[in-house]
Amino acid sequence: MLPAAALEYHLDESLIATRPAEPRESARLMVLCRSDPTYLAHLRVADLPALLGAGHVLVFNRTRVLPARFVGRNLETGGHVEGLWLHDRADRPGQAWDAYLKARRFRPGRQVELETHTGHASGVVLTLVEKTSTDGAWLVDVTDARDRSTPEILDAVGLTPLPPYIRGARKRAGLVIPDEADRKAYQTVFAGESSQGPVQGSVAAPTAGLHFTPALLERLDRSGVQRAEVTLHVGAGTFKPIEAEHVEEHPMHAEWCRLGEGAWVMESARRVIAVGSTSARTLESFARHPPPRPEWLSTDLLIAPGYVWKRVDGLLTNFHLPRSTLLAMVAGFLPGGIDQLLALYRIAMERGYRFYSYGDAMLILP
Repeated sequence: MLPAAALEYHLDESLIATRPAEPRESARLMVLCRSDPTYLAHLRVADLPALLGAGHVLVFNRTRVLPARFVGRNLETGGHVEGLWLHDRADRPGQAWDAYLKARRFRPGRQVELETHTGHASGVVLTLVEKTSTDGAWLVDVTDARDRSTPEILDAVGLTPLPPYIRGARKRAGLVIPDEADRKAYQTVFAGESSQGPVQGSVAAPTAGLHFTPALLERLDRSGVQRAEVTLHVGAGTFKPIEAEHVEEHPMHAEWCRLGEGAWVMESARRVIAVGSTSARTLESFARHPPPRPEWLSTDLLIAPGYVWKRVDGLLTNFHLPRSTLLAMVAGFLPGGIDQLLALYRIAMERGYRFYSYGDAMLILP
């Protein structure tokens, strides 16, 4: 088994990307090859059409990120409350959510009224029912004076669910970026509707997909690359660090996923390049599921070194947090495992690559 401590590395905060590259495809791209350990190139995402062609299919995650972060006030104390919608609860009468809440002295029965972007009362009140986990998640009943759906409520009062490390780095740097800018930047250009499936949408972006623009997609089409789509609604568990002693002992979070219209990719003779860990996780989850395959699948698949890949031949991915399941997955895709991956990360740091959600990318060719 792999010790979780092997996934540790130190990153200078100056390398955390606090905003995306502009234009998106100008992000830097480290290119390597599974079958040739001597190959290493430093290019740009814009160079993808020269690297891929008619023998490849790119698989994109079309999930839509919801403005799932919110602020409000405790109606009993007047205190400030911050939170994150996680998912709807269909097992409750009326409207109910599971949500992270950050505030003091919470107990069942307390009520929180969400605030609009201008700091006014929204008419949406959350009533705390019970804690659902030890890390701050609560079951809450939702009362809305305008009787709106969850996506409608979040569109009206929610904020972009940027990861805490981006918000923290911005705060320490004195950098202020309007939420409207993040709503656009933290969404892929090919995101689908937020109402698909058992979950309304994602609370984090499939970040490898953020590098693509319509112009780049058109150039990839002209180079002969085919495209297929999946949907995996990213949950907050994607950011949960591995706290167990060994990676394999980590209680993996579950996420809903489906194959899109390009489900033929499962039987395609082309080399499958997954755009991001979420696309890879979806393809591998369905590949392990015996026919007939369901439309939607709840997957808690943990991929780490030693995993036998069934469908993914190549991977486009960002640079991930230490001690994360995403880092373990990429290490499991490389023949040299975590040692090879951390050596590549050291090269990326030395060359000033930008890390994490808004950062640069790595392409691992077959």
